[in-house]
Amino acid sequence: MKRSLIHSSIILLVTTMLILSGCASGEEGGAQTGNVSAEGKKVKIRIADTASNPTFRVGIEKGFFAEQGIDAESMIFGTPAEGVNALFINQIDIAYGADFPVLNALSKGDYSVIASAGQATDYAAASWKLYVSNDIQAAADLKGKKVSFLRGTFIPYLWDEYLKENGVALQDVTQVGQGSFDETYIALKQGDLDAAWVVGSALTDKFDALDNVHQLSDMSKTSVRLGMGLVASDAFISENPEIIGGFLKALNQASEYAQAHPEEVADLQYKLTKQPKEATLKDIPINPWVVGFTQAAFDSLAKQKQYMVDNGIIQQDFDLASKLKLEPLSKVLPDQVTFDK
Repeated sequence: MKRSLIHSSIILLVTTMLILSGCASGEEGGAQTGNVSAEGKKVKIRIADTASNPTFRVGIEKGFFAEQGIDAESMIFGTPAEGVNALFINQIDIAYGADFPVLNALSKGDYSVIASAGQATDYAAASWKLYVSNDIQAAADLKGKKVSFLRGTFIPYLWDEYLKENGVALQDVTQVGQGSFDETYIALKQGDLDAAWVVGSALTDKFDALDNVHQLSDMSKTSVRLGMGLVASDAFISENPEIIGGFLKALNQASEYAQAHPEEVADLQYKLTKQPKEATLKDIPINPWVVGFTQAAFDSLAKQKQYMVDNGIIQQDFDLASKLKLEPLSKVLPDQVTFDK
């Protein structure tokens, strides 16, 4: 009787342990669903951002990234190019930028494009304004002048094309590298510069108020059109394919939300960055983000890459198609990937 009772107790104990073990395994397996880690934590993504771009902030504030199991952090840089450079020191995980800084990253080694954020239309190109000192009334007057460019950006390429199309050689001007538009504003105001390209309504409103400069032209009057891409390290992409897909899906939702709710987004921008509401309302329809990848996006990158190779900016040429990691994008937004390698 006593031996039977002990035997029954042992069986009950073993059975209980097996049940508890099964429950624990089920809980652990459940924690790995979606993009949430085994510990039930969201995956951290550090995003290189700029103060004037609302798209990432919309994704964070409206919970689109959180829905994908992502704890997104927007890290502000003076220009997208600075944000791309932060990839090289592992300060951020994903950056965005025009073709020029994106290609610069691709040429450095183990970095790839995960999506395009759209191609600039003539309307968007017109938002890039050329400000010059009052003694300059035509492109020919730029000879011998000091012109601004933001380091690591496409602006030297824009200067080259604009001047060439107006019969002026790039060697006829002195290019002065700067780190931000604020630096450009001060230099132009003080007369240390003669000309600068500027974008964004908040900035152009400031430049319009200067007494010693005026708008001479805009980028829509040149052949230059910008592509914009998202780039990450190959290691981050290979380790987090589902996370990358969720990130791009959330980013697409944020972009669509921004276009549909401009007033709310303008209020959000003012709350978080103090950008005037009127400036945001002007900018939102000009540059809608379209997350995907098209033949036009590839062609834009290819054209810019050729310029950079020809001018020694990229020292070692590379196969552009091999630098596209579009599988996560294709899984979440298949209809928005029309480029075929």
